[in-house]
Amino acid sequence: MKPAHAAAHRTALLIVDMFNFLDFDGGDALLKQALPAARRIAALKRRFRQVGAPVIYANDNFGQWHFDFRELVAVCRHESSRGAPLADLLAPEADDFYVLKPKQSAFHSTPLAVLLEHCGCREVTVTGISTDVCIAATAIDAHMRDLAVRIPADCVAAPTRRRSVAALAVLEQSVHARCAMSRSVRP
Repeated sequence: MKPAHAAAHRTALLIVDMFNFLDFDGGDALLKQALPAARRIAALKRRFRQVGAPVIYANDNFGQWHFDFRELVAVCRHESSRGAPLADLLAPEADDFYVLKPKQSAFHSTPLAVLLEHCGCREVTVTGISTDVCIAATAIDAHMRDLAVRIPADCVAAPTRRRSVAALAVLEQSVHARCAMSRSVRP
């Protein structure tokens, strides 16, 4: 049985790696770029939810094999986490979907492809961090599965704006990703 809120929608919103400790060199730089993106992702998420389109979190498990998704969110929201502002802006709701991923792509070793098929989705709107690594890997894998790919340019971030712009240019060319601004995205 397909979830009622996903049955009529061709597209899903993917929120990639926005629950993150950011406890690495360059974490501050990534946070600076990611905060504005997180605000726009939150607004985009509201639009997807208003029409009942599926929202799917795909998050790295950071090698924490004993964490489930809710535990990961809670730890990332803790005040001691550099990434807490991102986690607070994008806290999941009870009927949001999620997959934990062990590597860069949201598809690698996860049930994401099956979930998208179950929801009837033929397109993914990919948002999150980092544009030049996890977003790129996810977009390429989506393309290989014959899914249409949208990447709202203002809903992704890398440690520098330059890295993000370069990655988006490659994805537009290589996988024909549509990289417009989020205000033009219709669920």
